[in-house]
Formats: sequence, C-alpha cells, structure tokens
Amino acid sequence: MKLIEAMKRVKANKEKIANLQQMIGSYSAHLSHETPVYGTETPEKITGWAQTCEDLGQENIRLLTAIARTNLATQVTVTLGEKRVTKPISEWIWRRREYAALDLITYQRMNDRNLKEGHMPSSVPGGTPVEVKIVRSYNPERRDKKVAEYQGEPHEIDATLEVTNAVTDLIE
Repeated sequence: MKLIEAMKRVKANKEKIANLQQMIGSYSAHLSHETPVYGTETPEKITGWAQTCEDLGQENIRLLTAIARTNLATQVTVTLGEKRVTKPISEWIWRRREYAALDLITYQRMNDRNLKEGHMPSSVPGGTPVEVKIVRSYNPERRDKKVAEYQGEPHEIDATLEVTNAVTDLIE
C-alpha cells in the first residue's frame, strides 16, 4: 500500500465511523409504541455498528502508526532555490506546516519601520539642520532573496511530497 492510499483510507474510515455513530444515535432507542426501523434485529445492528467503529478505529491506529514510521524513515530531497535539501518526510511536513512561514515572517519583519530620511532641525537654537539617514541593521538584498525563497518553499515541498506520497510504500 502506498502512503497516499493509507492516508485516504484513514480519512474514509473516519467518515464511516461518523456515519455509523450517527446511525447509532438515531436508532439506539425508541418508544414502546414505535416499531424500530430494523425490527427485532435492531440490538444486533447497534452492537455490530459499534464493533465496526471500534475495528475501524484500530485499523486507523495501525495505519497512522505505519504512516508515522514511513514518514520518519523515508528521506526526500527537495530543491529550494539552487540548493537540494534531503530530510525525512516528517521534517518536511513540519517545515511545510509551520516553520517555512515562521522564517518568512522573520525576514518580512526586516523593514525600515516607515522611517523617513531628510533634514531635522538642530537641537541648538539657530543651529544648522541635521541630515538624517536610515541605518539598516540588515542587508536588504539578502532579505529580499530570503523572502522570495520562503514564499516559494511551501509549493516546492507540496509538489515533492505529492509525488513521494504516491510512490512510497507504507512501512508496516
């Protein structure tokens, strides 16, 4: 089974569990004057549905464990800018979910704070106005390069992991 198939099965199992839980909630009790939808077999149906929910939950735990094992063991190379970086799938997932965005914000915060260059009146009455320049404690070219790199990183990770998930066998 491929990684993508396991992830789809986990999702489908969750949907089945939700549907069965809905049915259990709808048919697990009735008033004495009503005829149950499933007649005398209703208690067996409820018991069967509950067992199916438990079984699907256990299958999901098995699949999720295998997915986690595969994500830790499988090395993937992603091209970022001009660099090829190799990490386990699990690291790429974390990078994609949170840390690429955090790095992007870090470099986007490097700015001129809306400061204005120009001339400022002298602090001494009648003195010569003082020329004011912005002093940057960062390299604007490096910042711009990093912002562009981090903006594109999620797309590169997604594209690579999409292919990886489709071709990588699940480690059971």
